[in-house]
Amino acid sequence: MTLSIYSASIPVFKQILGSLSAILDKAESHAADKKIDPNALLGFRLFPDMLPFVRQIQIATDFAKGCGARLAGQEVPAYEDSEQSFAELKARIAKTIAFIEALPQAAIDGSETRAITTGSGEKTKHFTGQSYLFHYALPHFFFHATTAYDILRHNGLDIGKKDFIGSY
Repeated sequence: MTLSIYSASIPVFKQILGSLSAILDKAESHAADKKIDPNALLGFRLFPDMLPFVRQIQIATDFAKGCGARLAGQEVPAYEDSEQSFAELKARIAKTIAFIEALPQAAIDGSETRAITTGSGEKTKHFTGQSYLFHYALPHFFFHATTAYDILRHNGLDIGKKDFIGSY
């Protein structure tokens, strides 16, 4: 049995993005219940040299849409990175899910050997579709999704592994 590149990518992105959206609902309620300024959570960093919560969500969605588009041989849509609220982050996640759901499975399956290039200049990286997915896009996606989860957990949000994994 061969592994479908589509099955290893799009459903995985959708699952974790869906759980992040649900966690954002809990974060918004937590902030309201505890009388916490939402900006304190949205701008929180685990360490001074790490990116804040908002950027973690933005980058996770960037990897999901970018990976899906590149594997499908399509142009990666640009987002403005202007989100400043839980609602705006949820809208970004919903837009990302809608985009990756619309990608044709047939264009992604069989992309294992597709040449994929990211970055420019000294930061240019060359991959095959398979190595891009498994060794670059998924690790980066999970790093940023996990860091977003960890920021909220660190700040007292009552969430656990089931919240992160979501439904599958």
